[in-house]
Amino acid sequence: MTDPTLLTDTPLAPADRAFVRGACPHDCPDTCGTIVEVLDGRAVGFRGDPNHPITDGWLCGKVRPYLEHVYHPDRLTTPLRRVGPKGAGQFAPISWDEAIGEIGDRWRRIIAEYGAEAVLPYSYSGTLGLVQLAVSNGRFWNRLGASQLERAICGDAAQYAVERTLGARWAVPYADTAHSNAILIWGHNPASTAPHFMPYLKDAQRRGCVVVVIDPKRTRTARTADWHVAPRPGSDGALALGMAHVIVRDSAHDEAWLAAHTVGWPELRARLAEFPPERAADLCGLPVEDVVRLARLYATNTPSLIKIADGLQRNPMGGQTTRAICALPAITGQYGTRGGGLAYSTSGYVQWDGETVNKWADCPPPGRVVNMNRLGAALLGEAADPPIMSLYVFASNPAAIAPNAGAVAQGLLRDDLFTVVHELFLTDTADTADIVLPATSNLEQTDLHKAYGHTLLRYNHPAIPPLGQSLSNWDVMRRLATEMGFDEPWLQQEPDAIIDEVLTATAARSPFLQGVTLERLKAEGQVALAIGPEAPFADGHFPTPSGKVELYSARLAAEGHDPLPNYSGLWDDGDSDRRLPRRRSQGDEPLDLITPAAHHFVTSSFGNGRSQRRGEGAATIEINPVDAAARGIAHGELVVVENGRGCVTLRAVVTDGVRPGVVAAAKGRWSKHGDAAGAPRNVNWTTSDALGDFAGQSTFHSNRVWVRKERD
Repeated sequence: MTDPTLLTDTPLAPADRAFVRGACPHDCPDTCGTIVEVLDGRAVGFRGDPNHPITDGWLCGKVRPYLEHVYHPDRLTTPLRRVGPKGAGQFAPISWDEAIGEIGDRWRRIIAEYGAEAVLPYSYSGTLGLVQLAVSNGRFWNRLGASQLERAICGDAAQYAVERTLGARWAVPYADTAHSNAILIWGHNPASTAPHFMPYLKDAQRRGCVVVVIDPKRTRTARTADWHVAPRPGSDGALALGMAHVIVRDSAHDEAWLAAHTVGWPELRARLAEFPPERAADLCGLPVEDVVRLARLYATNTPSLIKIADGLQRNPMGGQTTRAICALPAITGQYGTRGGGLAYSTSGYVQWDGETVNKWADCPPPGRVVNMNRLGAALLGEAADPPIMSLYVFASNPAAIAPNAGAVAQGLLRDDLFTVVHELFLTDTADTADIVLPATSNLEQTDLHKAYGHTLLRYNHPAIPPLGQSLSNWDVMRRLATEMGFDEPWLQQEPDAIIDEVLTATAARSPFLQGVTLERLKAEGQVALAIGPEAPFADGHFPTPSGKVELYSARLAAEGHDPLPNYSGLWDDGDSDRRLPRRRSQGDEPLDLITPAAHHFVTSSFGNGRSQRRGEGAATIEINPVDAAARGIAHGELVVVENGRGCVTLRAVVTDGVRPGVVAAAKGRWSKHGDAAGAPRNVNWTTSDALGDFAGQSTFHSNRVWVRKERD
C-alpha cells in the first residue's frame, strides 16, 4: 500500500476517495496508527497503518470493526432531554441551544446556592488524546472552579511507586526483547491488552528466551508461556520479596551495582530477612520450590525483563507490590541493560506542560478533590461540603466501570442531581442523565496521541464530518465556556492551535521532543521521540532526588508510608457481616474474585458492539473444579456471585485455568444488557470502592465473594 493521501479540514468532493491517517484513541499501550478509507464523505475502510512500526498494518479484534462503532444504528446524533422517570432512559430531542442553555441555567442556580465545587466533571479513558481528554479535562472546569476528579481508577499506585523508586516511567522498547534471555510477564495479559507486543514476545521465545507468566488465571498469554505461576491475587509483593531473599541468599545479586546506584540497600537487605521462601510461598499459596526456581531463573538468565501492567496493583498493597518488583532489577543490576530491567510504561518520557494544558494561573484556586473510585459514596453524601449537585460525564461510563456499582446506581438516581452525559450511545450512565449530548467518534475529530507502550507521537486527522449534530469533547467545552460568560481566548482555541502551543511549551523543558512539530506530525503521521538507542537508565543516572534507585524512599517516609518495599497482607470481607448474614452448610467459604480485562472490550468501550459482544460471548465466571465441586456447581450452570455490596448472576465455566480459591469474571459489560439471568447488573456490583496504599488507587481485585447455584 502506498503512503495515503492526507486530508485536512477541506470537505471531500463527491466521488472523491482518500486515505486518512489517524490514531487509535483507546486505553491500550500500543496506540496504533490507523488508515481510514473515505468515499463520498463516508468511511468505507478501517485498517492498521503498515508504515507504523508498532502497528505494522494490523489491528486487534477490539477496533477492527470500528466502522460498526461509528455507524452503529444506536448512535446519538442530537441532544436529548429526559422526559420519563430518572433512570428509565426516556428522552426527547432538543436543539443544542436548548441543551446548553438549560445546562447553564441549572449550573448558575447550583453555583449561587452551593458554589462551583458542587459541580463534578467525571471522565476517564474513552479517548486518551491531548485535546479531547487532557485539555477537555482541565481548562473549562478549572475556570469554572468545579470539583477536581482524582482519576485513580487504573494505575496510580504503580505510577506513584515507579516514580518514587526510579524517578520516571521509562520503559524498554518492545524490540529490546530480542536481547532478553528471560521475560517475566507479571500480572499482565498482553495478548488481550497490548497485542502488538506479542509478536516480539513470540520472536524472543523462538530464539530461546524463557517466558514466565505470573497470574492467578491462565490467560491467553499464559497458555503460550514456558511456565505459568499462579499466586493468590494480591500476593505478588510477597513473591517478589521472597524471590529477592533467595537471590541474595544465593549470592546472585550484584553488590557492586547496588552500592553504586541505589539508596537504602542495607535497609532493604535487612527487610528481606523477613521473607524467606517458605514464608513467601505460604503467603502466595505456592510450593516453596516454585519461589526458589523462579528467583534463580530470573537471576541467572540475564538479561531478564520484567513486564508489568496496571491490574497487578489494584489491591490495598498495590503501590508496595510495585516497589517490591522494581527492586528486583536493581538487586540483580539489570537497569540500563538491553533486554533487562522493567517494562511498565513509557508515559514518563514526555509529560505535557501542565500550565499550558490546564491554564491554572488564569483560574480560581483548584476546587476540592473527589476520588473517582468513591463516586457512589460521594454522590450519597461522602462529598458533603458542598454536596455534589451536578455531574458532567464524558469519555467514561461510570455506571458500568466504577467499583461498588450498586452505590453508584443509587447515587445517579438522586432526584436532585442534575446529570449531563456527553456520549456516542445511551450507555448505563446516559440512561440516568437529565441532558444527553451527542459525541463524535475518533474519525470525526482532531487530536494528538502519545503512547504508554512505545515512544511514537501520532496525529489524528478527522476523516469524516461529524455525524448528525454530534460535537467533540472540546467543542462542547467551548460552547459551555461561552454560555457561562468566560471570554478567555484559550477557551476557544482550535485543536491544532492547542496542540502547537502544548508541544512548544513542553519542548522547552523536554529534550525528548527535539524536532517534533505539529507540521511534521500532520505530514508524516507519527514522529518518534528523541530517546536515542540506549536502554533506559543506561548512563546509571535515575531522575530521583538522589540520582539513584531509591529502594529506601525518604519521600515516601515523609508522606507517612513505609519507605521500604513491604507486604502486610490483604483482606476484604465483602461487607459480609452487614448485608449477607446467611451462610450455607456446603461451600460457604468465600472466594477471591478478580475481574481481568475482556478480550474484545476496552473496559466498557465497545460494550454494545455487535462483533465485540459476539466475540466475548456470554457473561461467565471461571471457577476451579475443586471449588465447583464443593458447591455442587456444574459447568454451564447459572450461579449467583454475591457479597454485602451486591450480586450478579453469571454462567459457570468450570476450569483449572484459575487456581483454587479464585474465581474470574471479565470486566466491561454494560449492566443494561443484563447479567446471565437478565438482571441489569454486571460484576462491578460486587467490587470494592476501598482505596489502596498509594495515590487513592482502586482495589478491584481485593474482592471476596460467595458463589452458589442460582437455585440453591
